[in-house]
Amino acid sequence: MNMWIAEEQALQWYFLITDFAHMIAIYTNTVTNRLSYILRLIFCDILGTEFELTTDKDKFLQHKGPRISYTTERFDDGILICPSGLLFEDKIEQQKLNVTEWEGMKIFYQTSGTADLPFDIFSASFYMVSRYKEYLPCRKDKFKRFEATESLAYEGRFLEEPVINQWSLKLKDILQKKYPDFKFPVQKFQFISTIDVDNAYAFKHKGLLRTTGASLRSLLHGDINDFIVRILTLTGNMEDPYDTYDDIRLLEKKYGFTSLFFFLVGDYNRYDTNISLRKMPFRNLISIIASDHKVGIHPSTASNKNIAILQKEINRLMKVLRNPVTMSRQHFLMLEMPATYQRLIEAGILEDYSMGYASHTGFRAGICTPFRFYHLTEEKETDFVIHPFQVMDVTLQQYLKLNPDEAFEKIKILMDKVKKVKGTFIALWHNESLSDKGVWKGWRNVFEETVRMGTEEVTSDE
Repeated sequence: MNMWIAEEQALQWYFLITDFAHMIAIYTNTVTNRLSYILRLIFCDILGTEFELTTDKDKFLQHKGPRISYTTERFDDGILICPSGLLFEDKIEQQKLNVTEWEGMKIFYQTSGTADLPFDIFSASFYMVSRYKEYLPCRKDKFKRFEATESLAYEGRFLEEPVINQWSLKLKDILQKKYPDFKFPVQKFQFISTIDVDNAYAFKHKGLLRTTGASLRSLLHGDINDFIVRILTLTGNMEDPYDTYDDIRLLEKKYGFTSLFFFLVGDYNRYDTNISLRKMPFRNLISIIASDHKVGIHPSTASNKNIAILQKEINRLMKVLRNPVTMSRQHFLMLEMPATYQRLIEAGILEDYSMGYASHTGFRAGICTPFRFYHLTEEKETDFVIHPFQVMDVTLQQYLKLNPDEAFEKIKILMDKVKKVKGTFIALWHNESLSDKGVWKGWRNVFEETVRMGTEEVTSDE
């Protein structure tokens, strides 16, 4: 029995040593929350490998696998990355950054020319993914949103580049050349379709007062077509233009994907105009969709600074779903760092899909991989997961004024960049933009071509 125990312990030590040899050792003089967070993001989440961070130089030098020294001077034959200092601070202040180009990529936090990378990849990644600049005073739009034009990515002309993923893959290449026996796991591209339901129906179930007022406005503005379509819909002679849920299901079945849905269930006001959740057809719609889709909350504009309203809306949706609500996307993408995420966490939300701009396509956080929210004012990593999206239908049609063909070309360019780095491409659509009517004529085909292109790569990788 004792011999058996000894053999088992020896086997456990063998696997421990073997696993450690297949990890990346990283040496630093100081361990901080910022550094630990960004290393987990780059090595675990993006590259899918493990690392050990140490301040023990002897232990580091004895490591048989890949070694990265995150210090100001080289003292071994491993990889050297010189720190800029950002990750060893515990304050938030204006950064003097100069964006240059290296190996076809935009970089900043440039460091010593003796290092294996000419910039501090860890500080640059942390600056982007923490949304560091959004904590500082800046210009905001009418919805109090941080503007894309205020961002370093816009100023440095890399808003449409997943720079953190690109940098990480470059570091992977450098490691593999230095340590050819070290193997990284194969990463796969992923595609996620998301649907925001701001208005479940264009004309149905709006109530007598809203319907009468809207009809009169149509007549006063000379919009006879809108008036006729409204009457035909309300009399049952035409499908409601926004009732595109069966069309979405058909495309899901055709291409083998499932969308995520986010429902606005707030009280009616100027910007929150969905039908009331007291209406049975609306509750039935949510229940039917939730039977085979993941459903999240689309917090109203009214809830953006009031956790009591946010909690009320979450509770409403929970009663319909009869399940916890753990996903969200902000209505109008009203996102304020860190207050919005803090409220969502307090309300029990675990993951959010609001990280993107209304006015511009691209990579707001410089990344196309889901990541955990780092609370910069509290200097701690949270379990709250952020899913950044790259394109929104309204951005393409209303802000950028693109026609359907131009919009698809824009989507294709961005998706190709995400495929190249094996990231996650997230598209934001609305049920109303798939109506193929009015200003959205031709856009249903853009949606279908997007999901066809997104699901092709998944199929080919399997």
